[in-house]
Amino acid sequence: MKKPSNFLNGRGAQINTANPFSDVIYDKDPIPSLGEDRKLKTQFIDVKPKSIVNKVDSPDIPMDFSMNPYQGCEHGCVYCYARNTHTYWGYSAGLDFEQKILVKKDAPRLLESKLRSRAWKATPIMLSGNTDCYQPAEKEYELTRQMLEILLKYRHPVGIITKNSLILRDLDILKPLAEKNLVRVAISITTLNEPLRQILEPRTASVFRRLKTVQTLASHGIPVSVMMAPIIPGLNDHEILGMAEKVSSLGAYSMNYTMVRLNGDVAEIFEDWINKTMPDRAEKVMNKIRSVHGGEVKDSRFGTRMSGEGNIAEIIKSQFQLAKKKYFDNDQGPSLDTSQYEWVKNPQMKLF
Repeated sequence: MKKPSNFLNGRGAQINTANPFSDVIYDKDPIPSLGEDRKLKTQFIDVKPKSIVNKVDSPDIPMDFSMNPYQGCEHGCVYCYARNTHTYWGYSAGLDFEQKILVKKDAPRLLESKLRSRAWKATPIMLSGNTDCYQPAEKEYELTRQMLEILLKYRHPVGIITKNSLILRDLDILKPLAEKNLVRVAISITTLNEPLRQILEPRTASVFRRLKTVQTLASHGIPVSVMMAPIIPGLNDHEILGMAEKVSSLGAYSMNYTMVRLNGDVAEIFEDWINKTMPDRAEKVMNKIRSVHGGEVKDSRFGTRMSGEGNIAEIIKSQFQLAKKKYFDNDQGPSLDTSQYEWVKNPQMKLF
């Protein structure tokens, strides 16, 4: 995994793909224009959404609603499916996605307004259904922390998925949420191979810090599972049993996975990246990805897009079944409580 001399360090995508909704012509290869500095500074852009709780219309997603206080993600994961959403804001799914971060400062206010609505019925909401709610911007803006405070105030259930150890900053909120059975956390760990992590997910927490985060959350009584997401055949599929053994020993109650799928512009971004970082096995990896999606690198079919199909997909599925049987006694986790919200929202109910 020797990076070429023209590799842009600290970023996942190495190009800006065209935006079909914009007349702007992007410099597909921005590196020569950067000069000797060769750094792309992150820009934070304020946006004013009308709502923050979004309906999830997908049978493949376990929760019906999600919240994303940030659009775009500085973590720079090369494979990220959320890259394609950046085009709707007028930007590229490539470097723009990890360089131009849209900040929804009104997110806490919008959430509280939603929870105060008479029409809202308690159902678990996912934080990070699209981009990571604990990405580096959260250290400054603290929008996720404010939203968790509101969820605790209203005793409303929430699920969190993140790659960032910054979540440990909010143990003082997560612990009382867990005591009331109102939170579950999933830590995304794609690989135990730190050199691979550094180029695949350049601005995420290190493997060591993510494993430590699993251990710390579990030790504080916060239900934590691990998402090995995505599985990229030819890169990390050989790590399944080792990952399961490790995270189970640290206190994770379960481990799940999703199969990589390169929809939209992500295909061009990923293929450019792997040809630059692993030219000796790029074609092999791309062919394996095609083999689990019916000959395509993309897949939008409900029921198969998350797990794939074919021989390689079946082998991966079998390995996960074995891992769960061997390392996880009860991999369901607690069912989040939706009843407490109604008592807080309508205190007059206590009269009955």
